[in-house]
Amino acid sequence: KGWTGPYDHTHMFHEPFVLYGYLAGLTKTIEMTTGIIILPQRQTVLVAKQASAVDVLSGGRMRLGVGIGWNEPEYEALGENFHNRGVRSEEQIEVLKALFADPLVTYEGKWHRITDAGLNPMPVQRPIPLWMGGGVEPVLERIGRMADGWFPQPGPNDQCREMLERMHGYAREAGRDPSEIGLEGRINFRDNDSDVWCRTAEDWRSLGATHVGVNTMGAGLRSPDEHIAAIRRFAEAMELE
Repeated sequence: KGWTGPYDHTHMFHEPFVLYGYLAGLTKTIEMTTGIIILPQRQTVLVAKQASAVDVLSGGRMRLGVGIGWNEPEYEALGENFHNRGVRSEEQIEVLKALFADPLVTYEGKWHRITDAGLNPMPVQRPIPLWMGGGVEPVLERIGRMADGWFPQPGPNDQCREMLERMHGYAREAGRDPSEIGLEGRINFRDNDSDVWCRTAEDWRSLGATHVGVNTMGAGLRSPDEHIAAIRRFAEAMELE
């Protein structure tokens, strides 16, 4: 009580790394993407170990999406500081990148100290692609400077285009090529109209999206089988193999 957001205690979410470890053994081609892990709620080295394990179990099909979140009660329940989550996430991302790339890491930061330690087994991808979600200005700057890709919250509209241009500007300021930063758009299944889905996909393509996902939340689906059937229907409408 006392806060508002896109979900509450009545909405169910599985723990992503546990679920993806299970799915890795059942699939051969599906990419495992978190969209997103609330990174400052978790121990960084443990996230690195979990993501690396999924990457190994899936044969290199892990894409790690992270963000800072909005839900203060979650931070309280997990014993983490809600108010420094943005700046703390930057150090976490540095630690993740180091652990994904090198067998032995020495790191000294404000919140992390690692002395000649690392992951074993190492991930298949060196490093695992690290994407970010969110859209406030400090996050756009962080994405442009540090991320491999972005999960935007708005649809493919003028607002999103302006945010994308600002993020690309931050990337250039950091000496990066904006074309190397991926973009994953979202299409809502609840629109329940294949023409709308196709138009939205085209709008995302015009913005330069490298990936597009379908969101089956909020569509009144009541079981995993119904969600799977919805995804199949979407794939057929989009003429995906």
